[in-house]
Amino acid sequence: MSEILLRPWSGGDLDLLRRGNTADMTTHLGGPETETQVIARHERYLRFWENDEARSFTMVDGADSVGAICYWKTTWHKEDAFEAGWFVVPEAQGRGVASIALVLLIDDARARAEGRRLLTALPDKRNGPSNAVCRKAGFALVGNRFETFRRAELSMNEWIFDLSI
Repeated sequence: MSEILLRPWSGGDLDLLRRGNTADMTTHLGGPETETQVIARHERYLRFWENDEARSFTMVDGADSVGAICYWKTTWHKEDAFEAGWFVVPEAQGRGVASIALVLLIDDARARAEGRRLLTALPDKRNGPSNAVCRKAGFALVGNRFETFRRAELSMNEWIFDLSI
């Protein structure tokens, strides 16, 4: 593995979303999206940079795009916060890519906090790797909740990271 970098999401990253939209890759998200939904997500990621609503990045390992990581404005327990989400393509999993990318994302979120103190992550309780990424990056596990996403009932862990320290 070479050095993991984050670069802004670009027009050429649509295929990366398709690679992350398999049944195996979305098992903890209620299943894959339709092609129309994937294209809409790609366009949304591009707009994020235009309207400063959120930040979406491609994880790059050398010359290879190996995943995506994003954060967006949200409200967590009545407090303005950011929420993060990510995926790493199967051939790059198990090498620490997401952990490195999340630390880089934390740095970016901290620099753009605009009064937001918390970065949250809500991985499925059964998603061991994503929960381990949160733990390794210094997030605190503070609870769990149920939510409907893509017509599936998800049981998620609530992780928070204090951007002010």
